[in-house]
Amino acid sequence: MSNIVRDSDVVEIVDPPFFTYGDKVRSRRTIRNDGTYAGKEIGDILARKGEEGYVVSIGTFLQQFYIYGVEFLGSGNRVGMKRKELESAQALVDEDDLPLPTGLPLPGARA
Repeated sequence: MSNIVRDSDVVEIVDPPFFTYGDKVRSRRTIRNDGTYAGKEIGDILARKGEEGYVVSIGTFLQQFYIYGVEFLGSGNRVGMKRKELESAQALVDEDDLPLPTGLPLPGARA
């Protein structure tokens, strides 16, 4: 009876969204208009691979996926994208790069 074609058996919406409002993200692939983006021709590029933008909305699709509305500042397009089409563009802090507290003796140092 169900003829819905799903591209995954995973249901993301049982967990909180991976990205949140204001997160800086990067497109993992080139996204083209499938006919649902008003004012652009079918096949026009909406977001290029590697283009960076910010999450401005979070919705759902088919009660299965989160759809992240991403505002791409370079192109000015706001595109709805799935988690697998995005990656975080925010710099990760490496623990080795964290500053040491000042004024405290180092372990093994004599006072």
